[in-house]
Amino acid sequence: MYAHYLDQAAEGFFRFMLGSRVADIIATAYTQPDHDFSYQNVTFAEHEKAIVGMASGYTAERHRRFSEQPLKQAAGSPALRMKSVGILCAPVLRLLSTLADGDFYLESIAVDKALRGEGVGSTLIDHIEDRANAAGASRLSLYVSAKNEGARKLYERRGMTVESGWPRLIFIPQLLVRMTKTL
Repeated sequence: MYAHYLDQAAEGFFRFMLGSRVADIIATAYTQPDHDFSYQNVTFAEHEKAIVGMASGYTAERHRRFSEQPLKQAAGSPALRMKSVGILCAPVLRLLSTLADGDFYLESIAVDKALRGEGVGSTLIDHIEDRANAAGASRLSLYVSAKNEGARKLYERRGMTVESGWPRLIFIPQLLVRMTKTL
């Protein structure tokens, strides 16, 4: 389920990066501690005994200790594909290196379509904010697709504001928006 929601939140990026074995690769990496895709960073939402959403996040300090090793080990031979996509998408992936000390990064959040607008996303964000506060974070931050109006409106209702956009070129439309909230 984590792989499903992670890929949904990333608009298909993980399927692109890891191929048809994306669910197996992410699930295997998920079981390993101390990296961005670890079970330690994930919260699931349930409704009527079914998983209906997921959020994951971590501190900027934890991300700086990030290792791709669990994902590479889980990928095996698709690691070459992962490396190629990493090179191709390096400018986007470098955005995570700009997280400020004290930030808690909301890596991904996804909710089943049938339950959007029913408070599941807000409940997941509440939990992430609780984790951020418990970790001593001073700010919640995230990147969202510039075209994802529904998510942006949810984040704005939750007190987040746009800090910047990417890319910052005049003649190229923004693809991502960084939003933040002081905790």
